[in-house]
Amino acid sequence: MWSIADIADALEIGLTHKAEQLDKEHAVGGLDSLEELDLHPIIATALDEAGFGVHREQRYPADQIKRKRSEGERCDFVLTHDKLPLAIPSDVPTLFDPPNAIPLDEAYWLEVKVVYQYTEDGPNHNYTSSLLTPSRRDVLKLSKDTGINHRGLLILLFSQDERVAEHDLAQWLHGALNHNLPISSPSLRDIAITDRLGNALCKIALYPLHSYEKSML
Repeated sequence: MWSIADIADALEIGLTHKAEQLDKEHAVGGLDSLEELDLHPIIATALDEAGFGVHREQRYPADQIKRKRSEGERCDFVLTHDKLPLAIPSDVPTLFDPPNAIPLDEAYWLEVKVVYQYTEDGPNHNYTSSLLTPSRRDVLKLSKDTGINHRGLLILLFSQDERVAEHDLAQWLHGALNHNLPISSPSLRDIAITDRLGNALCKIALYPLHSYEKSML
């Protein structure tokens, strides 16, 4: 039902286009100068242009029962096929609700983490911790929600070259598996970027996840 390769392809096309656009504009900063939240609109545009329905900052299914919409943890992106709307069970049904809305358990839930080997201040001294801790936390959050059937973790890794990116992501995956995290091998894409800060590569790594409960059986 869901192809992570299609999602990775869409991200590669969209991020490559944005990187080339910044080069043509002779921008002082490239993709790697943007904060994680500043990259979210670019990711959203890439997925939208590929034909996905893109629903940002949606509450996790387990938190949908909370009365206030401001309560509960939120997922960066929830995707539907063919730009279809997403069914929100906390809403009161009306005659104007779209009949083709996709249930939460049929959508694809995607958390995003962006990691930089180099920043505007030079080598990122928090590089290792920013790769390890937050992304592992997101894996657990996604995999433990029983209302989610399709889920993934997207890591955008800005590094000096392919060798560093492959080594560090392999180490990250090895560590995640050693911690019994329910994660599978990623779909990988490479984007060459102009070296402004020390990063010459944007590595797209989309990891499919599965249920934490099933992985413990």
